Amino acid sequence: MLGLLLREELLSMAAEDGAVRARLAEDGTLFDGYSPLMAIVHRRNGDRLAEIVDEHGWPGISLVGEDGADAAWLVLKHAISQPDLQRRLLPVLQFAVAAGDALPWHAATLEDGIAFYEGRPQRYGTMFDWDEAGEMQPWTIEDPGGVDERRALVGLPPLAEQLAGVRAGAEADGERRPTDPAARLQEAGEWARSVGWR
Repeated sequence: MLGLLLREELLSMAAEDGAVRARLAEDGTLFDGYSPLMAIVHRRNGDRLAEIVDEHGWPGISLVGEDGADAAWLVLKHAISQPDLQRRLLPVLQFAVAAGDALPWHAATLEDGIAFYEGRPQRYGTMFDWDEAGEMQPWTIEDPGGVDERRALVGLPPLAEQLAGVRAGAEADGERRPTDPAARLQEAGEWARSVGWR
């Protein structure tokens, strides 16, 4: 019963996240910096996930099913204005992966996201951004020659395949190349510092 209730709550949080994102994409404001509305949803969901984890441990597959575990991962991955939460829960999620209660790529993508926001090279190549030339590219990768091997170990497709998908998705969502890529990168760095990533 508890697992079903938590699963429904997590699925609802993920659905709200997706609905707000879709609305912002539709009105063209999704990519105009970090939307205050999106930030509110992410923070509220992140705070609730922290309560769930503190009370029940990581909501893994055995408790909330695979879709509930996916929703928990999405909520944590999107809690980008809460660096302390992401850093604190990464080892919890990694432990769940080691126990077979979460998917390996969940921890890999969270690890990459933390590295990205901290301004460090990522391990799995799952974070993408506009570079200074205005091209959508993977964020800097640690040991790029071994990235596809690392990706395969956690159940991710080859990097080239994901890059093509990310570029197609950006185009479908109406994400435009920044008019001033260097200024955009500087703004992103300032935001990361303002919330405690750097």
